[in-house]
Amino acid sequence: MNIGIYIYEQAEVLDFAGPFEVFSTASRVAKPPAPFHVFLIGETDAPITARGGFGVSPTYTFQNHPELDILMVPGGIHTEEIKKPTVLDWIARESQLAQIVASVCTGAFLLAEAGVLATQHVTTHWQDIPDLRKAYPNLTVLESKRWMDEGRIITSAGISAGIDMSLHLVSRLADRELAIRTAKQMDFSWDEMA
Repeated sequence: MNIGIYIYEQAEVLDFAGPFEVFSTASRVAKPPAPFHVFLIGETDAPITARGGFGVSPTYTFQNHPELDILMVPGGIHTEEIKKPTVLDWIARESQLAQIVASVCTGAFLLAEAGVLATQHVTTHWQDIPDLRKAYPNLTVLESKRWMDEGRIITSAGISAGIDMSLHLVSRLADRELAIRTAKQMDFSWDEMA
């Protein structure tokens, strides 16, 4: 499965690096063939500066990435991203084509602004729950949830919750045993309960 993670200026590092590590580790510890091909996608091929000054370069752009099975949108300082028609159009288009669309933290704002989230049960970082409720009143925004699995749409709470959600996806798309081995390899205590 092709898993594309969108990165942008001031994205939260663990929001994209945590899921990247889960899927790349799952492929490494799985019996061949590797079940996941995970990569970073930028609006352009220019390097971006994530939170804390962390520099990272996308592998692909909007124009040249492989077909996506999973689109993942991390959080971060998203206030400029939700004003970009090119970004919102790309998210909307790829969300229609992908089997699964996931967000980490405030990535839910980008999905909502792109029209991907409409009336679902969702979650985000605890600090941003009031703003998400106010900005998108048709969503049912839940507190104290690590992630919400609504079938094609999955949202997670902040930062480290994206790792739990990604392990949940490994369990759902491959099997639970692989998710457990992946968490063990990462030395991560997986919270299986949403």
